[in-house]
Amino acid sequence: MRDLLPVPGWLAGRGGRPESYCHRQMIDAVRYLVDNGIKWRAMPSDFPPWPRVYAFFARWRDAGLVTELHERLREAVRASEGRGPEPSAPVVDSQSVKADATVAHASRGFDAGKRINGRKRHLLTDTLGLLLDVLVTPASTTDRDAARTLLPAAKKNFRRLARVWADGGYTGHLADWTALHLGIVLDVVRRHDDVSGFQVLPRRWVVERSFAWSCVAGAWSGTMNDTSTPAKPSSGGR
Repeated sequence: MRDLLPVPGWLAGRGGRPESYCHRQMIDAVRYLVDNGIKWRAMPSDFPPWPRVYAFFARWRDAGLVTELHERLREAVRASEGRGPEPSAPVVDSQSVKADATVAHASRGFDAGKRINGRKRHLLTDTLGLLLDVLVTPASTTDRDAARTLLPAAKKNFRRLARVWADGGYTGHLADWTALHLGIVLDVVRRHDDVSGFQVLPRRWVVERSFAWSCVAGAWSGTMNDTSTPAKPSSGGR
C-alpha cells in the first residue's frame, strides 16, 4: 500500500516541515482501532496522539485512499482463494439496529417488522463474505427501496455482476426492475415452511456472517460514515 499514500510536501520539494510520524505508524493505529472497536480517544499511548491519527485517517478517507486500500485487500483475498478480482454474484441483506438517543430523527426510523427504532444497515458482499458496498438508512426504509440505490452503485463499480442472492424482503417488482435496468438476476433464497427456528440457508449465511464480523470489529462506529454508499461456496458465485 506504500505507493497509494501521498508523498509529504517536504519530501516532494513543496516546502513545509517534516512530518513527526511515519505513515506506517498511522496505518497501524487505524488498524488497531478497527480491530478492537475502540473510540478514537481510547487510542493506546504506544501510538501517536489520537487527534493526529484521526487527521491522517480523515485526509486519506476524503482522498479515496481508504476505499482503494480496502479494494486492494479484497482483491488479494479473492486471488488467494482462486477467484477473479471482481465478483459476478454477490449477496445482499439488511440489519436493523437501535439508534442512540443522540441520533437525529431525520436519520432514524421505525422498523415495524423488527420493532426497532433506529437505523438499518444494507450490506452487499461477495460469496466469500467480503464487503462490496454498504448503505445506511433509517430503519423504516424497506429492503426493496434501499436495493434500488445500492445495486445500481454496485453495478457501476463491478461490471461483472449478473446475479444477486437475497431473502424474502426483496420480493415483488424489484426482480423485474433489476433485470430491466441493471441486467441482474435477483435470486430470492427462501426459508422452508416446515422448519422452525434458526436455519442456515444457502448463500444467505455468508452475508449474515459478515454482519457478525462487522459488529465484532466495531467498524460501524469507528471508521464508517453513516451516510456513505460508497467481510466455500460453489463456482456459481465466481
